[in-house]
Amino acid sequence: MKADFHHKIKTPEEVAEIIGRRPREKTVIMCHGTFDIVHPGHLRHLMYAKEKANILIASVTADAQITKANFRPYVPQELRASNLAALEMVDFVIIDPNPTPIADIRFLQPDFFAKGYEYFSDGIPPKTREEMATLESYGGEMVFTPGDVVYSSSALIEAHPPKIAVEKLLTLMESEGISFDHIRRTLAELRGIRVHVVGDTIVDSYSHCSLLGATTKSPTFSVKHERTDVFAGGAAVVAKHMRVAGAEVTFSTVLGDDLLKEFVEQEMAEVGIQFLPVIDKTRPTTHKERFIAEGVKMLQVDRVDNRTVPDSTLRFFGGALRTTAADMVVFSDFRHGIFNRQTVRQLKEQIRSGALKVADSQVSNRWGNILDFTNFDLLTPTEREARFALGDQDSVVRPLALKLFKQARCRALILKLGSRGLIAYRSPGSMPREFFTLDSFVDRLVDPVGAGDALLAYASLAQRATGNIVIASILGSVAAAVACERQGNVPVSPSEALEKIDLLDGRAHYR
Repeated sequence: MKADFHHKIKTPEEVAEIIGRRPREKTVIMCHGTFDIVHPGHLRHLMYAKEKANILIASVTADAQITKANFRPYVPQELRASNLAALEMVDFVIIDPNPTPIADIRFLQPDFFAKGYEYFSDGIPPKTREEMATLESYGGEMVFTPGDVVYSSSALIEAHPPKIAVEKLLTLMESEGISFDHIRRTLAELRGIRVHVVGDTIVDSYSHCSLLGATTKSPTFSVKHERTDVFAGGAAVVAKHMRVAGAEVTFSTVLGDDLLKEFVEQEMAEVGIQFLPVIDKTRPTTHKERFIAEGVKMLQVDRVDNRTVPDSTLRFFGGALRTTAADMVVFSDFRHGIFNRQTVRQLKEQIRSGALKVADSQVSNRWGNILDFTNFDLLTPTEREARFALGDQDSVVRPLALKLFKQARCRALILKLGSRGLIAYRSPGSMPREFFTLDSFVDRLVDPVGAGDALLAYASLAQRATGNIVIASILGSVAAAVACERQGNVPVSPSEALEKIDLLDGRAHYR
């Protein structure tokens, strides 16, 4: 149940009907800003404004118009509006979708418009002059609130970012009409979805060692090997995540004719994946071995052959895509020979009609481009992969994500931001908003390797089950958090995801 103050959040049309036209019996003053973190400077500004009129309207800049810093706004617009509505001195809050408050000033015609002292002390900026001209056109007046101390929301956020992941999640869910029970039910709905994963298998080894010291004859570390943990990674762990989640999984990949091939075959058989490998005697099974001493990765050795696979392998994959019944096809690309601009197009043409098309291209330290995968239903790249694809190291995240979303022509995009969570875009339409953000749900980071694979698996399955990218993003973020909180690339089970969902639900409702 929402608190009483939520009734203060209105559209401009609703506010206009309440306050009436000028001249009014009750005077109206309006403030406008981002209000990313409400601090003492904001409170002083709002209290001073309220003293000047009977009714105070606080106007909040919409998320889509905030591009002055990376990962801003820190607080989404619905939560920023709620924060202001909770203040006693504020009578109404509106979310302004425009780049400036000019349109709402012209429409509402407040008697006064309050600006902070910083907009007056060093000369009046052009945008403020435009606001003043709009006010003067109907007889309104600009008021500058006094302030000898100016606080910066961005400076406060950078100094110590508040941990409000649950509050942001709850605000998003409320705006979309989603409950935690929706998320729980979606977990059950993943069972039985038919998935065909095509991609690069990587065998990940973690060789744990104890450090003995440096050798005397050369600047070389000497370590004692303790144990080696081996995991089926890359596209293989994506397939395993999906199978453990309850999907019926077919997996097509390339392996070398070596002992690691047998390891991967056994891993697939143990979880019940229909395995369709191409055995290429001319290349090794991709193997990445990490040497770890005292919790620190000292060295990684890659045994790879990144040549493009031969035409015969592509024909095999094409035939498998045509003949395997699938509700969803996932191209899991690690740039080890299966995918490039030409092969993506060839393989995409073989996908059966009606299947959800999903792609993830992890470039890591190799060449690769998520924009090779155009007109897919869902893409899940990282920020680094987006910047690489667009040749853009300067744009802040939201415009960067929008640019990639448009150029990829996908129906939905989840841009992974590592420890900062994700931003997702979807095709505009009847939904409340075109994009949204989620903070990371990781409580204790142990090993981030494989988090993206877990997110890809659970988000894409949830997207197929519900068609709702918000539910898909939440469930994907939950799976990624579970994966980060333990060592090794181990599939996330529904029970583990449910435990994390219950934890978030409890925090959101103070249980």
